[in-house]
Amino acid sequence: MSSHVRTAIFPVAGLGTRFLPATKATPKELLPVIDTPLIQYAIDEAQDAGIERMIFVSHPSKAAIERHVMDDARLRAELKARGKKKLADALQDAAFCPVHDDVVFTMQDKPLGLGHAVLCARDYALPGPVAVILPDDLILGAGCLGEMIDAYARGPSGHMVAAMTVSDADTSKYGILSVTSQEGRVVNADGMVEKPAPAAAPSREAVVGRYILDPSIFEDLATQTPGAGGEIQLTDAIARGVDRLGLTGFRYSGTRFDCGSKAGMLRATLHLAAQDPEFAEVLAELQVPAPRAA
Repeated sequence: MSSHVRTAIFPVAGLGTRFLPATKATPKELLPVIDTPLIQYAIDEAQDAGIERMIFVSHPSKAAIERHVMDDARLRAELKARGKKKLADALQDAAFCPVHDDVVFTMQDKPLGLGHAVLCARDYALPGPVAVILPDDLILGAGCLGEMIDAYARGPSGHMVAAMTVSDADTSKYGILSVTSQEGRVVNADGMVEKPAPAAAPSREAVVGRYILDPSIFEDLATQTPGAGGEIQLTDAIARGVDRLGLTGFRYSGTRFDCGSKAGMLRATLHLAAQDPEFAEVLAELQVPAPRAA
C-alpha cells in the first residue's frame, strides 16, 4: 500500500466548554487569532502539505464551520456590489468550492472521544495513511504537517505523531512517548503513556495535535474498548499498533500554541501581533513582553 498521505481529518465536534460563553453560538474553531479563525490556519497547513481530501468531523450544532469553510457566492456578490471586490476575491480564495474541491463533512453526534471522531471519517478516507489535525493546536512557522509527511515518506511508515520536548513538570499534561532512539528530528518509540506524573514519565517527548496514521488505525478504533472518561481514545488505538507497525515522533520546527486554552489563545495573538507593525503602538502602550510558546 502507498505511504502517500492524501487525506486529512479535522475533528471539530467538541463543544469548546473552556471558552464559554464565547462558544455558545460560535464554534471554538472559528475563534480568531487576530483576524484568522483557528480552522483556517489548519486548512492552510493541510493545503500547503498537498492534502487532496479534507474530512471535517463536526457536530449538528456547529453548522457555522461549514458555512465558513465553503464558498459563499451570495456574500461575495454583496461585497462586490458594495465596491469591495478585493475582499470578495480574498474570501473566495480562502474557501472551498463544492464542485472542484474534495471536501467532506460528517457528523459525530455523541461526544465519544477523539478516537471515535477519527473513526467517523473511516468511510470517506482515501486509500493509504491519513493525517489528523487538531485545529486548536496552532503551529506557526514551517508547516508541521508538510514536514511530517516528508519525514514519513522517508521512514518505515507505521504511526507518526508530532512531538515536542516539555519540562518535567508538564509531562502530566500530555501523552508522553517512550523513546528508544533518535535519528535527527525523528524519535523512535515503543509506546506512549497518557499524562504520567513526572516521576513516572518515560521521557519528556510530548505528543501534540498532528498525527499521520497507518490505515489500520480504523480497524483498531472500531474494536477499541472505551478508555478514560468512557471515551474511545486515539492514543489507546495507536498504542495497540506499536508492536506490528512501529511508532515515531517528529520534532517539528514551528512554534506551537495551545489554543484550546485561553492563555494559549492570548499567547498566539500576542505572538502574531508582535510581528505586525500595525500593532506596535498598542503593544508599546501595554508594555507587553515577547510572548512565549505553549
